[in-house]
Amino acid sequence: MWKTFRSDITAVFDNDPAARNWFEVIFTYSGLHAIWGHRLAHWLYRHGLHTIARIISQTSRFMTGIEVHPGAVIGKRLFIDHGMGVVIGETCEIGDDVILYQGVTLGGTGKEKGKRHPTIGNNVVISSGAKILGSFRVGDNSRIGANAVVLEEVPANTTVVGPKGRIVKRDGVRVNRLDHANVPDPIIELCRDLQQQIDSLKTELEAEKRKNGG
Repeated sequence: MWKTFRSDITAVFDNDPAARNWFEVIFTYSGLHAIWGHRLAHWLYRHGLHTIARIISQTSRFMTGIEVHPGAVIGKRLFIDHGMGVVIGETCEIGDDVILYQGVTLGGTGKEKGKRHPTIGNNVVISSGAKILGSFRVGDNSRIGANAVVLEEVPANTTVVGPKGRIVKRDGVRVNRLDHANVPDPIIELCRDLQQQIDSLKTELEAEKRKNGG
């Protein structure tokens, strides 16, 4: 157990340049507190003490702002940066060396039974506000952009961005050019398409009027 706790602390130093010393990390990092609370709650949950496990997880949620269901399976060296608003569902599985930023949701899409939350591979980074919803896998070494909404499987070595997550990089090769200053807005794009159709219809109507001498 101490070896696991030590690796959790090491993950903070590996991923946060603001971490200065062990004392500060142990007593002031909410993400670390949430992970440790979960490790205890998960042990109790696996041994059938579900109510006590839920009480511990809810206490941890109140203290840290991070909600992790005790049934979730978390690998080694998970780092939750800041963490406020992070939600991890019951059947979620998280691999090793994963980084989660504030506001991330690893959730389900409805009231389905069984496995209903995502499986996150190793060495995955999920940026602020991203939502990964459903029972599918996010492959190893993938990157999920801020505020992306991911509803389907993500291959390994892939970068996903956008309000409805779309792949922009796979195996280090750019699929679509990403300009962070001009992230596409699907509503604006839809309006532009409609306007183009309206303009085309107006042109055809004017041509028909001239043809008929109107």
